[in-house]
Amino acid sequence: MSHPAVVLLSGGLDSATCLAMARSRGFDCHCLSFDYGQRHLAELLAAARVASALGAAGHRVLDLGLAQFGGSALTDTAIAVPTGGVQPGIPVTYVPARNTIMLSLALAWAEVLGSLDIFVGVNAVDYSGYPDCRPEYIAAFEAMANLATKAGVEGRKLRIHAPLIDLSKAEIIRTGLALGVDYGLTVSCYQADAAGRACGVCDSCRLRAEGFAVAGVADPTSYRA
Repeated sequence: MSHPAVVLLSGGLDSATCLAMARSRGFDCHCLSFDYGQRHLAELLAAARVASALGAAGHRVLDLGLAQFGGSALTDTAIAVPTGGVQPGIPVTYVPARNTIMLSLALAWAEVLGSLDIFVGVNAVDYSGYPDCRPEYIAAFEAMANLATKAGVEGRKLRIHAPLIDLSKAEIIRTGLALGVDYGLTVSCYQADAAGRACGVCDSCRLRAEGFAVAGVADPTSYRA
C-alpha cells in the first residue's frame, strides 16, 4: 500500500537528510523545491541530484518569485550576506514568511496526492535564529493544516514531520551518513557560485563545516579557491 509524503527539498544538507529519513520510514517521497528568487540556482540543481540519488517518487520545482518583495539578503542583492560569523538574533538572511509559504504549497500538493504527511528539514539547535524553524511554529502550522483542509475536517489527521528539529548539525550528518546520504551532492551555501562551490564564510557554511568537524568525518563540500 502506498504511503505518499511531500518532502520540502532545498538541495542542502538538512533537507537531504530529511528526505532520507522519510524514505527510511517507508514513505513514497514526492519532493518539492522552490525557485523563490534566491541568489543562486545551484541548490535547485543539487535538489534534483539528491531526489534522484535517494529514490524520490517525484520532484517538482515551483516558481515563487519572492525577490519581488526582497527584504532578505537571500532575495535582494542590495543586502549583503553576513560573513563575520553567526550572531544572536534574527539575521538578514531570514526570508519573510518563506517556510509558511512553502509549507502551504506542500500542503496543497499533499491534499492532491491524498497524503497526510509533510516532511520539512527545519532545525532549532544549530540554526541561524529563524523564527519559522522553532517547534512551536511547526506545531501551530500542523494545527492550522488540520483546520483548513478537507482531510482535517473529515477527521484524517495531517502531520508536519520535522525529524531534525532537536538534532545538532553533527547528529544530522551522522544520521544521514547511516542512511546513505552523499553530502557531496548537496549545496548549503547562501552565496554559492554557478558551479555550486561554497564561499566558506556565510552562516550556513560555518554551521555546515562545524557539523562535519564535530561529527569527525571528512567535509565533502566544494569550496571556492
